[in-house]
Amino acid sequence: MGESGHNFRMRNADICVGPARVCAGPDPRSIARSIARAGIGVFECDLQTEALSWTRNVYDMFGVDQSVLPDRQEIVALYDEESRDTLHRLRSRAIERRSGFTLDARINRPDGTERWVQIVAQVESERGRPLRLVGTKQDITRQRTEFDALQQFAHRDSLTGLANRSVFQHRFLDASGSALGIRPLGALLLLDVDGFKQINDLYGHAAGDACLVQFGQRISQSFPDALMVARIGGDEFAVLLPSDRNLQRLSHRIASTIALLRMPIAWQGHLLEAGASHGVAMANNAISYDAEAMFLRADQALYAVKRAR
Repeated sequence: MGESGHNFRMRNADICVGPARVCAGPDPRSIARSIARAGIGVFECDLQTEALSWTRNVYDMFGVDQSVLPDRQEIVALYDEESRDTLHRLRSRAIERRSGFTLDARINRPDGTERWVQIVAQVESERGRPLRLVGTKQDITRQRTEFDALQQFAHRDSLTGLANRSVFQHRFLDASGSALGIRPLGALLLLDVDGFKQINDLYGHAAGDACLVQFGQRISQSFPDALMVARIGGDEFAVLLPSDRNLQRLSHRIASTIALLRMPIAWQGHLLEAGASHGVAMANNAISYDAEAMFLRADQALYAVKRAR
């Protein structure tokens, strides 16, 4: 009997016979207890009837009543849309090829809480006919949360909290020709802080940092619809804007942003005054665009403005 009280087969108790002794492999019940203590649940799905057999830990992961046999359709409905679609494709391929798969899936339990479950599954066949899908499920919510936090930290500029140069490079400059590129894209706006070196020289780097933080906040405030706002250099920022009706007002929005960035920044009793220069490049095609060419045009326009002053 499984931990839940429902029928569940335990397999693979190895027996080895030698000339002078018989040695039994690990006790299946001991293995089951070790798996349970590790927070891993075991499952089986009959591929003819879709009937599920679970150990207790799987019930706990999904937050469903252990006294009732799980209904597969109801359980699949707990997966979020992306995980459900991926599960369907991986499962179908595994059955077709008599193979297995792994998947980190996000589920929404009946009580409203969200969990991440890692599935490791294998198709069991007899005479070439797939009969069962067996494997393990493990709650990896804590690991996933920690991983996402690390990813978020790695992708954010530590000073301003904006996207960093690495993200800008990966998602825009390196990805414009792939399906991972930012779309539909309308324009790239580059903004550079004028007078940043003088603030650093006169008041110190802490004042310069305060100036950058305020610039980042003001740019984000000016472009709440931005696809990305990034700090891509010491005092340089990039804004990726969508292709929509707001582009018709882009010149006005930029002028308002420049005026906002020129407003003094209060810092430790001082009023820090800085300006901003900008360069903009429009996407020739919102779906298929040359990111490097756009960046070059915007950068040239930015430095043309700076040289004109």
